Amino acid sequence: MTKLHDLAERVDRLVLRHEELKRTHQLMAQQLQAVSAERDSLKSRLAAARARIDALLARLPESGTEAQP
Repeated sequence: MTKLHDLAERVDRLVLRHEELKRTHQLMAQQLQAVSAERDSLKSRLAAARARIDALLARLPESGTEAQP
């Protein structure tokens, strides 16, 4: 019966480990979703900043055609 008892204990530990890994996986999936949303937001902000810089550059006079004071 000792072998059967040892096997039952191992199965119990495996079940507990499985549940722990399942919880860890769920937490990591949530973190990945949050980080992905943050990345998308940062990419959007970067694109907007680039557009503003491009608009400012377009307003600058070309070299050689600057107004003289």
